[in-house]
Amino acid sequence: MPALSTRVAHLAPSPTLGITAKAHALKAAGHDIISFGAGEPDFNTPEPICAAAIEAMRAGHTKYTPSVGIPALREAVAHKLARENGVHVRPEQVMVSCGAKHSVFNAIQAVVNPGDEVILFAPYWMTYAEQIRLAGATPVVVATSAAEEFVPDHAAIRAAITPRTRAILINSPSNPTGAVFPRQTIKEIAAEALRHDLWIISDEIYEKLVYGVEAVSPAALGQEVAERTLTIGGCSKSYAMTGWRLGFTAGPAEVIKAMGNYQDQVTSNPTSFVQYGAVVAFNLPSEAVETMRAEFQSRRDLIVDLLGRIPGVHVHAPKGAFYAFPDFSDFFDGDDASLTDFLLEKAGVAVVPGSVFEGPGHLRLSYATSKEAIKQGVERIGDALAACPA
Repeated sequence: MPALSTRVAHLAPSPTLGITAKAHALKAAGHDIISFGAGEPDFNTPEPICAAAIEAMRAGHTKYTPSVGIPALREAVAHKLARENGVHVRPEQVMVSCGAKHSVFNAIQAVVNPGDEVILFAPYWMTYAEQIRLAGATPVVVATSAAEEFVPDHAAIRAAITPRTRAILINSPSNPTGAVFPRQTIKEIAAEALRHDLWIISDEIYEKLVYGVEAVSPAALGQEVAERTLTIGGCSKSYAMTGWRLGFTAGPAEVIKAMGNYQDQVTSNPTSFVQYGAVVAFNLPSEAVETMRAEFQSRRDLIVDLLGRIPGVHVHAPKGAFYAFPDFSDFFDGDDASLTDFLLEKAGVAVVPGSVFEGPGHLRLSYATSKEAIKQGVERIGDALAACPA
C-alpha cells in the first residue's frame, strides 16, 4: 500500500497505555496483577456532575454547540480562574476542547512553527515532546533532579534559550514526578519569557492535587505575563472525569480565536452534554475536591513510607499530582525498562519506566489506587527485588 506520512510514521505509542493494556491482558488471562500504571483517579465522578449531564441529554442538549464551547461553560471557567487561580480573563478568552491533552495540542499548533524550539523540563509527560514534533518543532530538554525536587535551575533555563526558542512548556504539578514549582521558579520562567519574547504554555491539570504547597499560575503574575501565557486545565484529574474528555485553554483573545478556528476544522465542539456537566464541576464547592485530595495525600504518605523501606530504593515525597517517582537505579544496572518487565512478570506489579519520561533509572507509580493495593504492590516489589541481583 502507499507509504504513511512521516508525521505519523515516527510517532511513539503511549508507553503508559501500552503497559496498562498488557496488565489488563494478564488479568484477563487469570493472573493476579496490581497496577500502578494508570494516571486517573479511582473515584467516581461526583453525582451532581453526572446528574447535570443526564439532565442535559434529557433536555435535548445533544446537538452541535459552538466549537469553542457553550457560553455558560466559558463563563464558568473564567469565574473559576479568577476565584481560584488569580487569573482574570473574559469568557471570550476561554475555549474548551476534548481534554487537556487536546488543549495542549491546539496551543502548540497555534503558536509554534516548524523549525522552532520549545523548552521542556525533564522528566516530562512524553506526549509533550511528540506534540511539539508534530508541529515540526524541536523539544529542548532542561534536566532536573530528585535532589532539587525536580525543580529547574534558573541558569539551566537561560542556557537552553536560543534564537529559535518559541515557547516554554510548564507542567506544575507535574506528571510524572509530582513536582510543584515554587512561586520564585515561576517568576524566573516568566522573566525569561518576557526578556526573550516567548510564549508560556502552562498545563495545570493537576492544580488542585497539592500537598502543603501552592500551585502558582504564571498568568496570575501580572498582565505582561498573562498576555503571553496559555493556561490549560480541565476536569479529568480534579473531578475524576478522565473519560469525559473536557479541557480548557485561557489566554489572549486573538490566540483563543485562532485556536478556535483551528479546532473548528479538526474536531469541532467537545461533546455537548459533557459541557453541561463541566459547568457544574467548575462551580462545585471546594469540599467536593478536598475529600479526594486528602485521600491522595494519605496514600502518598503511605507509598513513600513503604518504598523508602526497600533497601536500595530512593524516594522523595511528591508535592502534587498522584505519582511517586522513586529511583531504582541500583537494580538491573539502572535499566528501568527491564526492571518494569521483571516486576510485571515476576511480581505481578505494573509500573511505568522512568526512561519514557527522560527520567532513567526511576519508576513511576500512580497511587490513584486503594491503600490495600499500595501495601500489597509495594510488598511484592520489595520481595521481588530481594530475590534478584542488584
